Amino acid sequence: MSFTEPRFNLSERELDASTTVIAVAGELHVSTAPEFSASLNEAIADGKTSVVLDMTDVAFIDSTGLSVLLNALRRVTRRDGRLAIVCTNPTVLRLFEITRLDTTFDIRPDVDEAVASVRSGSDGQAAGGSTAGAP
Repeated sequence: MSFTEPRFNLSERELDASTTVIAVAGELHVSTAPEFSASLNEAIADGKTSVVLDMTDVAFIDSTGLSVLLNALRRVTRRDGRLAIVCTNPTVLRLFEITRLDTTFDIRPDVDEAVASVRSGSDGQAAGGSTAGAP
């Protein structure tokens, strides 16, 4: 029996010396998380303290993927930076809600709003968290 390779694609768009948008598409799980984590680690090590994760095209995420997100958030905030996630997929949004990570992450409905959030340092909420919510 042979397994098909998971659908996964990652690209990075540097906006300025401290701001980057990392777009992820497909499945974010145990077999794709190492590549995702390496990309995040490299961006943060290169001084990116305003990080937007565009997960608009993420269809599935497991606990390993969530762990990568939490570790990235921790690394960015230790450098006095901000991280925002762009997510509109109701299934993925529901996962954030069920795990209560919707109150941990700054979740935005589009890239422009997420970029403005990480650059301004304000999201309109005292403790951070989502303004998108699950539909």
